[in-house]
Amino acid sequence: MELEERLAELERRIAALEQARSAAPEVGEGDFWALEGLKAQLAEVGAADGGVLFTGAVRLPTGERYDWQYGALTEGLLAGDWSEVTDSLAALGHPVRLRLLREILRGLRTAAELAELAEIGTTGQIYHHLRQLTAAGWLHTTGRGRYEVPGTRVVPLLVVLTAAQP
Repeated sequence: MELEERLAELERRIAALEQARSAAPEVGEGDFWALEGLKAQLAEVGAADGGVLFTGAVRLPTGERYDWQYGALTEGLLAGDWSEVTDSLAALGHPVRLRLLREILRGLRTAAELAELAEIGTTGQIYHHLRQLTAAGWLHTTGRGRYEVPGTRVVPLLVVLTAAQP
């Protein structure tokens, strides 16, 4: 009897998953409202080459809220010196630094709290990573070994992580 109950439960769960998948909304008219707004703005300023916009409204587990948006014209982005951003991108290129940023956004703010995390390294290694993130502008200190992601960097950090997804 136990096997039959387990099988019936699995069948119910599979049916629920299949129903949820088929009920997922499809992209349709009105789903690109931000893109359409950007296109209208670009037409107003005569930006024939287009531009990019990223924006976000974020509430962290700590309760902090960040509303932010930034746009740039394609012409300026292609003409700019991309080598100026290598330090900022390089700072994100280490799994321990990404983990530190995630934990800081989740509410662990002191070096001591971060040192208690598993597989994060020695205190010296943690401070090394924190210094690199601070130098690149992804963190700043708020005194007494406390760190936070500056408000103007929260949404850009999440945008970079989103863009880096395979």
